[in-house]
Formats: sequence, structure tokens, C-alpha cells
Amino acid sequence: MAIKDDVENQEIGSHAGGVQEPLILAKKNQTYDDTRKGNPRMAYFSTFVAVCGSFAFGTCAGYSSPTQSAIRSDLSLTLAEYSVFGSILTFGAMIGAITGGPIADFIGRKGAMRTASGFCVAGWLAIYFAEGPWPLDIGRLASGYGMGAFSYVVPIFIAEIAPKELRGVMTAVNQLMICTGVSVWFIIGNVLSWRALALMGLIPCAVLLSGLFLIPESPRWLAKRGRTKDFEAALQKLRGEDADISEEAAEIEDYIETLERLPKAKVLDLFQRRYLRAVIIGVGLMVFQQFGGINGIVFYVATIFEEAGFSSSIGTITYAILQVVVTAIAAALVDRAGRKPLILVSAVGLVMGCLLTAVSFYLKVHDLAAQAVPILAVSGILLYIGSFSIGMGAVPWVVMSEIFPINVKGVAGGFATLVNWFGAWAVSYTFNYLMSWSSYGTFILYAAINAAAIFFVIGVVPETKGKTLEQIQAAINS
Repeated sequence: MAIKDDVENQEIGSHAGGVQEPLILAKKNQTYDDTRKGNPRMAYFSTFVAVCGSFAFGTCAGYSSPTQSAIRSDLSLTLAEYSVFGSILTFGAMIGAITGGPIADFIGRKGAMRTASGFCVAGWLAIYFAEGPWPLDIGRLASGYGMGAFSYVVPIFIAEIAPKELRGVMTAVNQLMICTGVSVWFIIGNVLSWRALALMGLIPCAVLLSGLFLIPESPRWLAKRGRTKDFEAALQKLRGEDADISEEAAEIEDYIETLERLPKAKVLDLFQRRYLRAVIIGVGLMVFQQFGGINGIVFYVATIFEEAGFSSSIGTITYAILQVVVTAIAAALVDRAGRKPLILVSAVGLVMGCLLTAVSFYLKVHDLAAQAVPILAVSGILLYIGSFSIGMGAVPWVVMSEIFPINVKGVAGGFATLVNWFGAWAVSYTFNYLMSWSSYGTFILYAAINAAAIFFVIGVVPETKGKTLEQIQAAINS
């Protein structure tokens, strides 16, 4: 009781200070509103540190494409052995998705990022020292685990530390850095050896691990754990020394007190009526994001260009640059245009990109308009990746980080991320089989799935722009 009373007294003193400080500053001709806003520099820096994990994610995803021929040649791997190496990444990511949420809830968001970094470091070192397929696969599995954990904890951490008016753009930086990591590895993978490229993968992990010592833990997680003093200190640090955090702190604490009365969530609890709509939104967006074909196209884009009769190196570099540029534009727009409009524009572009690519392969198969085939294929693929980057790539992760109540966020976020990674594996595994069945039919199938996404977003997905996490969850469950 003595400890509790001391915490309460400190809390009251903190709130009292929050009231007095603006009055004192007002005497110096500063307004209450200006004081209240503070300076969220620490929130920006914390986001930068966290998205080093997103960049590490991208380096893992972008590693296999430029290194395929060199690794197969140096280690005498068969195509089947290299296929295992490439695809086992997604199995590791699925495990990371399953366990990343509970780990983040148990040891904190920073602890989960440290764990993910440790797996990535171990994975890169195993790949670097590999002399055969087994160490190579073990390293790939470990780095995949880190990817899966990062894919959950980074957007969650950013959403929980960001001011509501900046949450969309700050969370969208997660996808921007993933795309940047993929693109940079695509490009430098043509210059560096595969072992040197593996060592380069240690750099973002080192930056992240160092930066975690300098940033605060998620205030919402601290509040959930009952660490009131640390919660207020972290929130004050994130909002700036001069910010009045009393209103935001009270809202978070009131919401968490309500949630604490609820029993601890399990996977089956996600299908209760109170959580079902949020689960449908989160899982549905992940399904459409992956089954629309993105990983098949990313993993085999060079092959697609080659089959269409276009230079794979020029096409791949153009693809990589476009992906980063458009994702950066999307990050700037997500808090202005809103989540829902960006996803809808993205889905329409994905349909058109798939149809253009389908037409190009149809013409090739039937020996029609041969000169138009490369132009249509390149236009279709670039339109596809540009459209994906403007909305469907980043925004589902932003929405997923916003819609789940904190008492089920670990379980629900882990489940949605698991679905995402299962979709990534399914699409990347089946892509070559589908292309063998029908090259143009493959892209017609993806076009149909992306068309279904349009109706799903219109009918089910809410707009979350400019709302606090607590307001979003109240609206979903109303």
C-alpha cells in the first residue's frame, strides 16, 4: 500500500505541475495551446530507431533475389535446395508472428525488438559462414523469425508512441523502410558478394540495438503493466518537456482500467462479438494484401521481365526506385488523404496493373503484337508496384496497429501477422506453378482478388484518420 500511495502522490503531483506550468509560461506571453503541444522530437527519434527493424526486415526479404546464381554456384546447390533456402524465410516469419505478440506483451515492445534483432544477427552470421545448405537454411529461418517479429512489433510500437495527428505518417514509415531495405539490397546485391551482403545485414540491427538504449518504452504498455511513474515519464519524454500530457494520460489510463476488468485474451476470444469486427478488418486486409500477388511479383520480378523480353537489370532497378519513391509519397499522404481512400486508389491500380500484365502475356502466348509485349508487361508491373506502395503495402499495417484493443493486441496482432505470412508463403510458393499453368491467367486471378478487395474496403474498413486509438476501438465496437 505504501508503494501504491507513493505512486498516486507522484501522479497527482505530476498532474498538478501540468496545470501550473502553462500558467507560469503565460506570464511570459506564451499561450496555453502552444505550451500544450510540446515538441515530439523524441517520438520522431524513437520512430527512426524502430524502423531500423523495418529496414532489417527489408534486407532479409531482398537478399535472395540478387544472390541466387552466386550462392548456387559457390555452394553447388540444386534449384530445389535454393528454393528451400528462399521459402524457409516465410516459415520463420510465421513463427515470429505467432510468438512476437506475446513476447511484446510480456517483456515490452523494446524487448521484443531486441529479441528480433538477435535472431536476425544470428541468421546473417550463419549465412555468412555457411558452407552447405543446412547452415544456410538455419540462418534463413532465424532471420525469417526476426522478420516476423519485426512485422508485428514495429508498427505497434510506433502507433503507441505517436501523437494521434502524426500516427498515420509515422506508422507508414515502417513500410517505407521495408521497401527501402528491399530496394537497397536489390541494387547493392549486384555489386557485393553474397557473403559481404550478409555482413551488411548486421548494420541496421546494430543501429537498432544501440538506439533502443536511448528511447523510452511504449507508454501504453507501461500503463498496462501498472508502472504509472514510468508511464508518465515516457509519455512526457515523447511529447516534449513543455507538453501538457494530463488529458492524454488520463484518457489512456481510463481506457486501460476498463480493459483490465476483462479476462486475459486467448486466440479463441478473438471470435467473440466484441472483437470480431476488428479481427475481420485486420485479417481481411492482410489476406487481400498478400493474395493479390505481391510476393510472387517481388520474388520473381526479374524472371517476369525476362519472360516478357525486357532487360531484367533495368526493370529491377526501375522497380526498386519507384517502390521507394511512391511509398514515401504514401507516408506523407496517409494522415492527409486518410487510410481508406489510399487503399481504394491502391486496389484500383493493382487491378489495372494485373490486367495490363495479363494482356501482355496473352499477346505473347498467342504470338500477337510482339513489340507491345515488353511495353505492356513493364507498364503493368510498374503500375502494380506503384499502386501497391501507395496504399495496400503500408496502410493495412497502419490500420492493424490501430484497431485492436490493448488487451488483445498481442494475440490479435500476432494472429493477423501470421495470416499475412501464411499468405506470403502461399503466393511465393504457388507463383511459378501458376505461371506454368497460365501466365496471363495468373494475373487475371490476382486482378480478381484485388477487385474483391475494393468491395471489402468500401463495406467493412472504417476511416481512422485523426482519432485516438481509444476512439477508434470505441467506434468499431459501437
